[in-house]
Amino acid sequence: MFEDQLQAVQELLTTNEAFKELYDRHQDLKNQVSDLNGSTVDDFTLERLKKEKLLLKDQMATILNQHTGV
Repeated sequence: MFEDQLQAVQELLTTNEAFKELYDRHQDLKNQVSDLNGSTVDDFTLERLKKEKLLLKDQMATILNQHTGV
């Protein structure tokens, strides 16, 4: 995620609390989705988690773009 902007991400993680909260929640969801893939969890739950994770990524991208001026 944001591999081409790692320095900016690191800066935001230390200077922007909102970005850090989004990042931490995204990491939690990433781990949950990974753990649930292939399990007996229903598709609706798994898709809901994936959509929430994607929404968080979009929100982080917005903050990152504002930070880098892109």
